[in-house]
Amino acid sequence: MLSFNRTRTQPRTNRSMSLGGLDYADPKKKSNVLGKVLMLASVFALCIFMLKRSPTLNTPSPFSHFEDGVTHVLVTGGAGYIGSHAALRLLKDSYRVTIVDNLSRGNLGAIKVLQELFPEPGRLQFIYADLGDPKAVNKIFLENAFDAVMHFAAVAYVGESTLDPLKYYHNITSNTLGLLEAMAIHGVKTLIYSSTCATYGEPEKMPITEETPQNPINPYGKAKKMAEDIILDFHKNSDMSIMILRYFNVIGSDPEGRLGEAPRPELREHGRISGACFDAARGIIPGLKVRGTDYKTEDGTCIRDYIDVTDLVDAHVKALEKAEIGKVGIYNVGTGKGRSVKEFVDACKKATGVDLKVDYLPRRPGDYAEVYSDPTKIRQELNWTATHTDLLESLKIAWRWQKAHLNGYSTSSIATRANI
Repeated sequence: MLSFNRTRTQPRTNRSMSLGGLDYADPKKKSNVLGKVLMLASVFALCIFMLKRSPTLNTPSPFSHFEDGVTHVLVTGGAGYIGSHAALRLLKDSYRVTIVDNLSRGNLGAIKVLQELFPEPGRLQFIYADLGDPKAVNKIFLENAFDAVMHFAAVAYVGESTLDPLKYYHNITSNTLGLLEAMAIHGVKTLIYSSTCATYGEPEKMPITEETPQNPINPYGKAKKMAEDIILDFHKNSDMSIMILRYFNVIGSDPEGRLGEAPRPELREHGRISGACFDAARGIIPGLKVRGTDYKTEDGTCIRDYIDVTDLVDAHVKALEKAEIGKVGIYNVGTGKGRSVKEFVDACKKATGVDLKVDYLPRRPGDYAEVYSDPTKIRQELNWTATHTDLLESLKIAWRWQKAHLNGYSTSSIATRANI
């Protein structure tokens, strides 16, 4: 604001001239004042013009408001193996997707693939953030209008959980609590929660149903069960829609070769058996290590229920479609058939065409002998059944992606190494 008052310290040298009782200001001074006023007016007009042209002012982000006929899903951990495949399926089905990931386990390359596939405005956005930061989480919910949350973000290695349990309780249990609080504050009513068969521990009877007692035997399973308990306790006094999906052992990749599994090299020893098989076939590691051959199973190795990732994300979409306000659904997601580790290794050898060297070692802490599902409930209530049940075919599809991405998402060139 301009001020035209000032204290006079010396007599004025140029006085205004008086004519007929009127004072006329010095023409030079008048010109100077008008120039300043015109300059400020011009700057002000320019600012208004720029603000009006700003897309953030005139065109609010489509992610920030609800839109009839469009379901906006927050996918936590959407840069990870399962989360990225789920995001791909949601986008194909015309959902609006926001991915939140801190990239500690996920891959930015998977995000870039999704962005290239769905470049249209209002389809996909990626937010780099940590769910362990309450301010960041609150900001995300404040600036976006979510209809539902699919919560995948979690560290997820049984072996690692026994070595660093506090990381697992923080990352899985505490972060889920924080996410649930944000959903409650901002009125987001639907949660699809990524859980695990590890919450059952080592049941006395097979197959595992949703009524099988939960008795986890490792920090990973315990942290997931704690998160489930928090969700279920909160739901008792809320009208949220909750779907809890307990996965069995996930394998495979996108059949069209767009996405795959690319764990960080330092975590390979804790990863899935399929990853270890592929690493051995590529010569990254000298051979495959099978931990535990003295279990009470037919061939002495662990028995697991291997579910293809394509079937798994289909279960999530069906859970989202069937979610009802005020109700809870808990489902096992598996094939209903158990296969031993030795069977799995034989299938890997066929899928890769490499005669893998196999070392048999003592059991890994926290592992259990036999786990496979009874998928009756999810078939009856969600009309879901695993269809990609050919173990060899799932491994062949995953192997093709591995061959085309020798360094994960950092390259898409086809491998030409002699041992592949």
